[in-house]
Amino acid sequence: MTRSIAPDDVPALGLGTWRLTDDAATEVVAEAVETGYRHVDTAQLYDNERAVGRGLRRADTDPEDVFLATKAAPENCSYEDCVASVRASAERLGRTPDLVYVHWPRAAYDPAETTRALDSLVEEDTTRAVGVSNFTVDLLDEFTEHADHSPVANQFECHPLLPQDDLVAACHERDVLPVAYSPVARGKALEHPVVQAVAEETGATPGQVCLAWLRARDVAAIPKTTGGHLQENFEAGDLTLTDDRAERLSSIEERHRCVDPPSAPWDR
Repeated sequence: MTRSIAPDDVPALGLGTWRLTDDAATEVVAEAVETGYRHVDTAQLYDNERAVGRGLRRADTDPEDVFLATKAAPENCSYEDCVASVRASAERLGRTPDLVYVHWPRAAYDPAETTRALDSLVEEDTTRAVGVSNFTVDLLDEFTEHADHSPVANQFECHPLLPQDDLVAACHERDVLPVAYSPVARGKALEHPVVQAVAEETGATPGQVCLAWLRARDVAAIPKTTGGHLQENFEAGDLTLTDDRAERLSSIEERHRCVDPPSAPWDR
């Protein structure tokens, strides 16, 4: 197994761009980079790679200094389609992505053929590393078994209402970085009384508490945000939770999953 980048090379806080399109995506990406973000996440399914690339170039920072991730759509996971679609993603982005994820293990995804395609893309320098998204532990192991380039990250929903303890632990055991999407449960976690209590005690916002809790668990986060929340989330890096406060957040019993499509991998 080889890697051209390590999990530690992925910045702990990134910008998610789901549902950001056209000029809005360009403006938010540029503002995020100028705020200090050095990790931007997109996907073929988001239909915004070209706009994200424009945002990187518009910011007053070398685009190559920003860690850039995209995801191969499930229907683009056959060998030929994966290679062609990721090359097209790089063209739309205007630069080589640092990381290409398999977005979902379904549709055309095949562990042997898809990993072969991703290995080829690393070898030809169309991406620096590969990862998976929405993969269970068994699917992660199956992917790794077939791949020449082991996955750097596994991106999945994770927040205080869905802590994913077993999956986070399994990723760490395999030297794979857990990356949390929907890190505030699309706002639902911000309303939980434990989150609000910890926020009041620390003088932080509920969103900053959620991000600090993830960081305390060595989980990266890619919140989708705009406006003043860009700065608010960035400043979450200054918040360190005590072990007691982190444990209170981990002990929340309420469970809520934001993303649960039919035939999701965790329901198999």
